[in-house]
Amino acid sequence: MSLPLLKNYINGEWEQSGTTETGTVWNPATGEKLAQVPYSTASEVDRAVQAAREAFQEWRTVPPIKRARYMFALKEVFEENFEDISKTLVREMGKTLDESRGEVRRMIENVEHSTGVTSLAMGSTLEDIARGIDCSSERQPVGVFGCIPPFNFPAMVPWWFMPYALVTGNTFVLKPSEQVPMTQGLIFELMEEIDLPEGVVNMVNGSKEVVNAMLDHPDIQGISFVGSTPTARYIYKRCGETGKRVQSLGGAKNVITVMPDTNIDKAMPSIITSFFGCAGQRCLSGAVLAPVGDIADEFLEKFVEQARNLKVGDGLDSGTQMGPLVSAAHKERVLGYIEKGISEGAELVLDGRNPAVENPEGFYVGPTIFDNVSKDMTIAREEIFGPVVSVLRAGSLQETIDYANSTGLANAACIYTSSGGAAREFKYKVKPSMVGVNVGIAAPMSFFPFGGAGDSMFGTHKGQGQDVFQFFTDAKVVISRWF
Repeated sequence: MSLPLLKNYINGEWEQSGTTETGTVWNPATGEKLAQVPYSTASEVDRAVQAAREAFQEWRTVPPIKRARYMFALKEVFEENFEDISKTLVREMGKTLDESRGEVRRMIENVEHSTGVTSLAMGSTLEDIARGIDCSSERQPVGVFGCIPPFNFPAMVPWWFMPYALVTGNTFVLKPSEQVPMTQGLIFELMEEIDLPEGVVNMVNGSKEVVNAMLDHPDIQGISFVGSTPTARYIYKRCGETGKRVQSLGGAKNVITVMPDTNIDKAMPSIITSFFGCAGQRCLSGAVLAPVGDIADEFLEKFVEQARNLKVGDGLDSGTQMGPLVSAAHKERVLGYIEKGISEGAELVLDGRNPAVENPEGFYVGPTIFDNVSKDMTIAREEIFGPVVSVLRAGSLQETIDYANSTGLANAACIYTSSGGAAREFKYKVKPSMVGVNVGIAAPMSFFPFGGAGDSMFGTHKGQGQDVFQFFTDAKVVISRWF
């Protein structure tokens, strides 16, 4: 039986791509093929951008409160189809159903937050900046924006940006990850129910050719990207060369510090979730576990035992606590890091290379823990993006802070402690922009900015929060005098 071939959405119509090049969408839990995704062409990107460019002229004149009403309607559509979106996400990405529901909830929260455009996109005025002269600053839409999201949050990440672009009067072109395009395909089908004007939103499936066509297109004013640091740096550089706005979010190597005064039993559930939730495939996951002082042995004994007992399997099965990795290629990459840790002398105390699962054809790696990792080992320095923990025993809080500030990947950092002083010192000194205190996943809600520092973030305005309203608008200053 032939697989369904996904379509593009351009100027309010579903279209078959003219390309002959396609990729495969897999079910990572079973190793089965789900669909074919077209690797669309630069000319198809151009048609989507031209449709968005033409739609912009009328869409920017729609009052913000009316644009917000589209988002109110969209929220209701998403709520009615919450389970369908969540299950589609599980099938192509491999998360557990609860993890997918959490992601879709965060997606909807961004839609809700965007409806505050009438307050959050306001300008400012000051009269008499000189005798008889007034000054105002008005936020105006810019034009067509593009989004290139990652594979690990196929529902949520595009919605860190898209609703805000729309409510501020811009139009949008989305390229979903070619590994997980079905979730946004369903979401775009649902968006048809709110009758947005043709061309306001467009979706072009594809791979590198689509990305480069978006980066080079003179009518795209800005790009929102989330992915690995090498690609984030590439996107940032190319946008600079073509004069585009850019918010380019890269990778992470997050440190979870456990102080000697930590309440182990209360802390353990969120620390387990930090390292093994979403099979470690999120930019806020713990990667390095840093117990400080004499708590290490007692803590690690309990940590390893709980990790060992996690149920690994298909995310749609009730009781599954950790799903597979997204692809066979990514599984091989993670296994390569495990081999690297062994060869460099780290102590493998929990081996996840051959987990007991019902579907051995799936792309599974079980919880894996290395103890006695040193700072110069590859597994302590590079982003693995899987359920692999590097335990770096520390002698002091300052030692973990120094390590967190040394990797270059300054996305997030967390501390577990009963000491307010230790928590304050930690959040004050660490470079990462998202900090958790007795919280293992430092994930900002939609009304706070999302993004790291250093090599984890290129650009000035982060996703979500008030930052994103500034990214999608230009501050026009008007200085006026009347005779």
